[in-house]
Amino acid sequence: MEEQKNKFFSILNDSSVRIKTGVILVVVLLIIGWIDSYFLTWVLLGALLVIAISESMKLFEISDTRIYYYSGALWLGAYFYPNAEDLLFVGLIVMASVLAYSKNIEKTLFLPLIYPTASFLFMFALYAQFGMGSLLWLLVIVAGADVGAYFVGRNIGKTQFCSTSPNKTLEGVAGGVLVSTLLGVIFAIDEVSLIGAIVVSIVVSIASVFGDLFESYLKREAGVKDSGDILPGHGGILDRTDGYLFAGVVMIVLLRMFI
Repeated sequence: MEEQKNKFFSILNDSSVRIKTGVILVVVLLIIGWIDSYFLTWVLLGALLVIAISESMKLFEISDTRIYYYSGALWLGAYFYPNAEDLLFVGLIVMASVLAYSKNIEKTLFLPLIYPTASFLFMFALYAQFGMGSLLWLLVIVAGADVGAYFVGRNIGKTQFCSTSPNKTLEGVAGGVLVSTLLGVIFAIDEVSLIGAIVVSIVVSIASVFGDLFESYLKREAGVKDSGDILPGHGGILDRTDGYLFAGVVMIVLLRMFI
């Protein structure tokens, strides 16, 4: 028991920078949530998207900066159009048309439009259609999965989850899903029943695990440890939002089923 206690505090000490940065991020997000401004939320997510695109371009080894124009146009349209995620298909059609006509656009330019631009469009659509409560619910579920997996995995994790992320353990993933489900039920929006809250929390938390796994795969392919260094102890924006980029898409689909 004493050994487990010492190990727990050792983990806390080793993760002090990560925890401090995480606390600051949570406070900022809670302030944004309390203000609940459509424009401010759009600006914040848009700013994160710009940084995320920059990081993804490095991971995908893309030099064509026209992706900023395509994604920027989609993001501007998302402010006025109620179903922001629909605009993704417009963007893909436009880019495919430019490729077919001019033949001077990198085919890999489609990748940042799908990841992370599409995911940010889905997250903004989640907010626009279901309110700030849904975004805060998403935050709680993904954060619970991340924190739960980290501490459970560091304390009792032994079984490797998969080779893509060697440090991720099956025990950690299970612990993260359990923690996020418990928190998800507590912080669920009022429009969803208890059963719906449980289903959404479990499925979204699992989606966040694979979002994290996908980004780990991209970093391995690119041969880098982090996607960036803007967040001390966490890395880049993609390192911090990877779980949300999959989870946000899954959540809006599930909420449309249950509400």
